[in-house]
Amino acid sequence: MFTTLHAAPPPLKVVGNQLVSNSGQPVRLRGVNCASMEWSNDGEGHILKTVEVAINDWHANLIRLPLSQDSWFGKGPGQRNSGEAYRALVKQLVDFCSSKNAYIILDLHWSDAGDWGENIGQHNLPDRNSVVFWRDVAETYRDHPAVLFDLYNEPTRVTWDQWYKGGAVTETDDKTKEVLSYKAVGMQALVDAIRSTAAGNVIIAGGTNWAYELEGIPGARELSDPHGNGIVYAAHPYPHSYEHIGRETIAQWEARTEAFTRKLPVIITEFGSNEAMWPFPKEWKYSDEKWNREMLRVLEAHGWNWTAWDFHPNASPCLIADWNYTPTPHFGVWVKEALAPNLTPVATDKK
Repeated sequence: MFTTLHAAPPPLKVVGNQLVSNSGQPVRLRGVNCASMEWSNDGEGHILKTVEVAINDWHANLIRLPLSQDSWFGKGPGQRNSGEAYRALVKQLVDFCSSKNAYIILDLHWSDAGDWGENIGQHNLPDRNSVVFWRDVAETYRDHPAVLFDLYNEPTRVTWDQWYKGGAVTETDDKTKEVLSYKAVGMQALVDAIRSTAAGNVIIAGGTNWAYELEGIPGARELSDPHGNGIVYAAHPYPHSYEHIGRETIAQWEARTEAFTRKLPVIITEFGSNEAMWPFPKEWKYSDEKWNREMLRVLEAHGWNWTAWDFHPNASPCLIADWNYTPTPHFGVWVKEALAPNLTPVATDKK
């Protein structure tokens, strides 16, 4: 159980299709992803400074922190303890965000297909070890007002029933072509694991197809949360081609997402464009800068909460060009500008 050593932002909850403070005040959360703790046990030595710059200089009021379930327990490469140093670093980051009245999303980004210390990376679905991870994380940060839990980064190449219930999964590595089979768990099992600790923190659940699709959720696959502060569903819009959908313009994605938000709450936990990776069709007349600016315009027009990917010079699409935290001209400068209104307090619990 956490101990609050500094000021903290108001606790959050879901009411209808909105994320609000505990007193019912609407909140507006805008920030950045700060990658590296999924692949590095010490955040490459930059993570504390990175989060500090994102909040103090860029005015992010929300940080999304990708994590590895293996590193949390000291089973990652090069770890010589049971994960104490890794968990202590996460706590430093949580304490810093909380002291700045900012929120932090703890995101299960890398898993292991059910085999501790093996197959560490991004997989199609979580596994039985993910349940162990979430019980421990939830016990540690139970009801911490600044902490949200993001169940699993990008479920992909699975059916909606697998997303919801889990089951046998076989995946093929795009680069090595290695085939891996394991027993996956669904999103509901992770929600249940968190709530089994009595942690009421808001939970985030990304859709399928690299968290791009949400349409299979309303109705039969809405996650049950009778005893918590609610579920927010996450989307990751990027301008590349998706299975089952193909390639969409921002306007097409906007229309689908707007329809979803009439029923359920949404947060955009990753977005960004890198034309070198995902060349645009010529008829779109897009560039990275144009795509990023248009996406930011749409997010602001709808008042959707968001975290841009990524506040790291090598995790593309990049918001910064170097470890001096120089904003990239096609993306970072516009995200930094969009974050400026966060100088206004996010919400209060005063009635």
